[in-house]
Amino acid sequence: MTTEVKKKTGFLYELRKNRALWVMLLPALVIVILFQYFPMAGLVLAFKNYRFDQGVFGSAWNGFDNFRYLFQSGTGWLITRNTIVYNLVNLVTSQALAILIAIFISEINNRVFKKLTQSFIFLPYFISWVIVGTFVYAIFNYETGVLNNLIISAGGEAVNVYNMPWVWPIIICCFNSWKWCGYNSVIYIAAITGVDREIYEAAAVDGAAIVQRIRHITLPTIRPTIITMLLLNVGRILRGDFEMFYQIVGNNGQLFNATDVIDTYVFRSLLQGSNLGMNAAASFYQSVLCFAIIMIVNATVKRMEPDYALF
Repeated sequence: MTTEVKKKTGFLYELRKNRALWVMLLPALVIVILFQYFPMAGLVLAFKNYRFDQGVFGSAWNGFDNFRYLFQSGTGWLITRNTIVYNLVNLVTSQALAILIAIFISEINNRVFKKLTQSFIFLPYFISWVIVGTFVYAIFNYETGVLNNLIISAGGEAVNVYNMPWVWPIIICCFNSWKWCGYNSVIYIAAITGVDREIYEAAAVDGAAIVQRIRHITLPTIRPTIITMLLLNVGRILRGDFEMFYQIVGNNGQLFNATDVIDTYVFRSLLQGSNLGMNAAASFYQSVLCFAIIMIVNATVKRMEPDYALF
């Protein structure tokens, strides 16, 4: 009797029972294995002195020399700091702005104006970073930029923003928030829409103002969504948005110390040099730290609020 039950609940039984679903899953499974798991074999480059004539597996092992060189040169700490700081600031600003926009749209009573506002705010998400980079260049270009034309027309002197590294963190964070706040706000709007409207009506009858309703009803209700979004984004805290940094900053060496992140450093190193071992070490270091951070943050959330943890 026990054997029969095991047969009916085993993997082969499920495979036969749901073979149509497994066939539908097969293309996605093959793609994930080919493009996600097979390339992981290349991680051995991080521990090798790679030579083109000897190949990936024929090159000599050099232990942690690639990692040691990455950090002894000072580059490793610089790009790690930039990546973490940029992602933390972008995470806070974009999510906070998305929450504010979601609350603002949910309080609009005119349905037509509400839809137009939501569509207008969502529009930047569809604009490529290549186009955004063009916008940035058109605004801050020293000779023909909009900013300098306005300054000169007002009687001032032109400013070379591309020679001012301290300004670019602000510029990058502003454009990142502008592009992503509309997309992120959709999730919060959906969470707010799920709140029972009778709660708001009861609060309004009791004399609660809009600010009070937002503070005591809206924000506590969408708190699980906020925590989930933060957890999902924390997992990418060591992965900078390569397109954003590369298209906005480009190859301006004067801005590298202020804007270089792990992704742009690896890409530029591959173009300018042949030290694949150190590039692989930087990527491997990035992946390990991402995994460690998401595990630590999830464990912290699970300890404080078990229901809000991812796993």
